Amino acid sequence: MKSKIIIRLKPFSVLFLILANLILISCSNDQTIIYDHTAGPLKISINDKGEIVNLIDQNTGTDYVLNDTIASLLSVRINNQYFQPKSASIKEETITLGFEDDVVAAIKIEEKETHLTFELVSITNNDIVELIVWGPYPTSIQKTISETVGVVRDDDFAIGIQALNIKTLGGYPWNESDRMPEFDFVREADPNNMHPESDGSVLYRVEAAAPLENGSTLQAYTRNRTSERIYSDVGHEKIVAPPYDDGGVIGSKIALFGSLEPQTLETIGAIEIAEGLPHPMIDGEWVKTNRNAAAAYLISNFTESTVDDAIALTKKAGLNYLYHYGKTFETWGQFELYKGEFPNGIEGLKECVDKAAEEGIYMGTHFLSNFINTNDKYVTPIPDERLAKVGSSIILEDIDAKASVITIESPDFFNQMKNNNLKTVMIGEELIRYGSVSEESPWQLLDCQRGAFDTKASSHKSGDKISKLLDHGYKVFLTDADLTKEMSVTMANLYNQTGLRQISFDGLEGNRSTGLGTYGESLMPYTWYNNLSDELKNHLIIDASRTTHFFWHIYSRMNWGEPWYAGFRESQTEYRFNNQAYFKRNFMPGMLGWFKMTPETSVEDMEWMLAKSAGYDAGYALVADLTTVNQNGNSDRILELIGDWEKLRISNSFSAAQKEVMRDSEKEFTLTRISDSEWNLKEVYSEIYSHEKKVRQPGEPLFSTFEFNNPGDEQLINFNMTAINCDVSGIILEINGYKKIELPVTIKEGQTLKYTGGRDLTLYDLNWNVIRKYDLDLSDLTINQGENVITIDSNFDKADKEAQIKVEIRTYGEDQKVVLNQ
Repeated sequence: MKSKIIIRLKPFSVLFLILANLILISCSNDQTIIYDHTAGPLKISINDKGEIVNLIDQNTGTDYVLNDTIASLLSVRINNQYFQPKSASIKEETITLGFEDDVVAAIKIEEKETHLTFELVSITNNDIVELIVWGPYPTSIQKTISETVGVVRDDDFAIGIQALNIKTLGGYPWNESDRMPEFDFVREADPNNMHPESDGSVLYRVEAAAPLENGSTLQAYTRNRTSERIYSDVGHEKIVAPPYDDGGVIGSKIALFGSLEPQTLETIGAIEIAEGLPHPMIDGEWVKTNRNAAAAYLISNFTESTVDDAIALTKKAGLNYLYHYGKTFETWGQFELYKGEFPNGIEGLKECVDKAAEEGIYMGTHFLSNFINTNDKYVTPIPDERLAKVGSSIILEDIDAKASVITIESPDFFNQMKNNNLKTVMIGEELIRYGSVSEESPWQLLDCQRGAFDTKASSHKSGDKISKLLDHGYKVFLTDADLTKEMSVTMANLYNQTGLRQISFDGLEGNRSTGLGTYGESLMPYTWYNNLSDELKNHLIIDASRTTHFFWHIYSRMNWGEPWYAGFRESQTEYRFNNQAYFKRNFMPGMLGWFKMTPETSVEDMEWMLAKSAGYDAGYALVADLTTVNQNGNSDRILELIGDWEKLRISNSFSAAQKEVMRDSEKEFTLTRISDSEWNLKEVYSEIYSHEKKVRQPGEPLFSTFEFNNPGDEQLINFNMTAINCDVSGIILEINGYKKIELPVTIKEGQTLKYTGGRDLTLYDLNWNVIRKYDLDLSDLTINQGENVITIDSNFDKADKEAQIKVEIRTYGEDQKVVLNQ
């Protein structure tokens, strides 16, 4: 007989304490198997204690259940304590589990070709059950843990869990908010800690699969939401989750499956189809296998009158997706189109979409999820009762329409200022802003501004309900679950009416305002998707800055990385590249985020990004408005390169070895077209130096000397020289102490002198517009393979100690032919 230690866990206990404490003190074969079945290559056995005792790969006989652990099929939480089943029996494909407190759960099993489904169809004493947990199911697999999609894999075999409806959350109730931990577990020293200091450092989460020190776990759960509860989230120590009628824990449903490792994604696709989960397509092919799911796209702020130029720009860049970015909507909330850009409303936008479609371009737009502007009709003149609330109290005294002090029963939801951006309360149909809350009883809202946001200031009676509205740092209000769904349908109608084919769900975390946590984040895109026409679902790209286990089935890709914080190569660079490993292990297309083209963007910077895109096989968004493109003198070359690199990447024409070396952020590459189907790829060996103005004693040299290592063959150097904080003239270059070249050019502040071979030396302004070309013999600029010494001297027109020339020296490696995969 097996003996066990079962511990009672507090609400915030981590999953791994459960597994550490559910260890068998002694082990024997004295058990009765009540269920034994194979789905695909996975054999699952369940004993008379309701424990999964075998997860066997039928091909090899390997049992992947982690030794000396208990894997209860389902556990329940009652009064903040977790209970495993005491008994299990089976009749007609229904397993009955017996728990403490006379709780009896009936689980229906369905056996499918690729998987098994388990659905909770009934449970006694449902009112005392706070939540149910599927698993955790500990496995011995460690090599690849797909934390979001819910799969663990070794070289040969994969085992996975799938939540089969939106209320079944992939993950474990690590947080009472139902927010899953947001950190990269690969970078953590302790795989058992689900609350590391880095929680919140990334936009992806540990969910349906999680690491263990000696294996991994699979898990899912469903919460009973029939009663109001108070929890901590979104910067508030106390926030109310209102009741939500979704049937409670009954109906919670999962699939368990096993597959050969190379067939994992194919198996998940089959489960989606068999179980009626979202299964979006691109041109009739599942989005998860279609390479165009990672297509690069252009972001531009076009209007009805400039859409033709934006379409032409998209085509010139060799891209197929054009994404409107600007003021698409008059307000967030009702999502009425902005008359300044779409004066003809729906019909005007539809005409833009149709024009693009005629040119083979798909159009999309940006959607700030459930954010609601303060001038939206959901707010003013009569606020919608469904605006999300932190919590409520009552007023203790009658007030007239001019009162600036409001006495309330409790300050609990009103004096939390960490994420209190609009300081707004609702009484009836009036919104009121307040300055502060008294520090002691009687509790009062002070310095109240009545009739806020053009609502009507009114009298209110003692005992009237007063609610603190939940808001966001963007100075917007948020939604409850019902309003989230209504806004989702509004956006779906816009897509159905216009034919838009791409959407970005920005700010999905705002939907935690529903009180549903991760469930709320999935609710908006799920409702939107379910209200789309079948025609749209056949070619659709859906992205977001984050995902959830269930949202994974809906969206095409995760694309985040913002260009606003630093230069082209520096803005969130490490974060962008680190994300790629997460995408790969979770069967997501690679995406690098947004890059912004400015009038100053160089060809070299653009090719650096394009090489990273090719190396990681990752798409990106290019923010480029028409004005910027017209100002940048390099635009034609940049757009040509974008098209060439993207064509080769999407067609998977680069070799694995080429991709590997291009992932190195310190390396650069350039691409030269030979024909319509062949290109030469070269590695670029580049170093940047600074020749600064010096103040020395009379006769002391003022030149600068640099060492440059050329791994390539003997060749002419290429260079860029940029004047910073000064004008520069009398430039002398000396190679290896004996070859001297004088450049009869004055480079004014901000200008760049560029040499790329031959006799052409070109002077550019700040925006890469040609100022002048010089015809010079620069053949003495040849350098050797290996180490070289380069000396630079010049005259500076200012005594400013910051005066300098930035000098970039570039040489090239051997040609590598790249042939387009047809």
